[in-house]
Formats: sequence, C-alpha cells, structure tokens
Amino acid sequence: MERLDEITGIGRTAAHVVIAEIGVDMSRFPTAAHLCSWARFAPGINESAGKSKGRGATGHGNPYLARVLGEAAVAASRTDTFLGERYRRIARRRGKKKAIVAVGRSILVIIWHLLSNPETRYHDLGSGFYDNRVGPDRKKRNHVRQLEALGYTVTLEPAA
Repeated sequence: MERLDEITGIGRTAAHVVIAEIGVDMSRFPTAAHLCSWARFAPGINESAGKSKGRGATGHGNPYLARVLGEAAVAASRTDTFLGERYRRIARRRGKKKAIVAVGRSILVIIWHLLSNPETRYHDLGSGFYDNRVGPDRKKRNHVRQLEALGYTVTLEPAA
C-alpha cells in the first residue's frame, strides 16, 4: 500500500480501495493490458465514416475501481507531474472526460507494474517528459510549418 501511495493522485484511502478491488496477486493478469481490459478501462471502439461498427460496448466493469481511478486522475491533473501533463495534453485535444479515463488507465498500468514486481518503485517522469522527447529538428519543422500556414515565408539561419 505504501508503494501505491507514492503515485500522484493516489492517497492511502484510494490505495486501500484499489487493493480491495483488484487484490495484490497480479499473476492472474499476464500484462497490464489484461488488467485494464478486466477493469473495462480499454474501450474498443471501431468507427468508419462517423458510424460505430460492432457493439462498441466495453461492459460495465468495476464501478468502485472506476470511481477511485477517476478521482485519482482528477487529483493528478492538478499537479505539475507527468500524469498532470498527460491530462492537460489529452484534455486539449479530446476533452476532459476522455482525459480522465486515459489518465485513470495510465494509473492502472502503473499499479499493475508496482504490484507485479515487488522491487519496483514509482518514479515520476516529470512534466517536461513530452518536451524532452521531441528533438530539436522536429520542433524546428513544426514551427516552420505553423508559420508557413499563417502565410509567412521562413528562412532559417543558424545563430552565431
């Protein structure tokens, strides 16, 4: 429980609820994706031309686990951490509700890793994780493309 308490957004009460709902034995879930699927945090939606194909239903899942993960995701969204930045990036593009579900799923994946390996400790990647992953050449291309879309002609010269 102490290791789950280290996750951003998860407190002692939330850790108790998570352990009560999924247990501590992760051998029944071969991967984190299996746990997410069991908890119904892995929606499979197939769309074509704006129409849903197939059932699209993911089932009801565990309402207690979903509530705790949603509250943890909202709490994490207010922090300056990797999960908070993940929430803000997704909320910008997809909306707040989808961002809460996505961050809740990320928290569930972290929980699976912590419970499946007793030596694993939680380490936050930091809010600048996504900024550091984008290389300088890619940033340069994106900025040039944005300026050209606004109608400017861009000529780049290296600084002396």
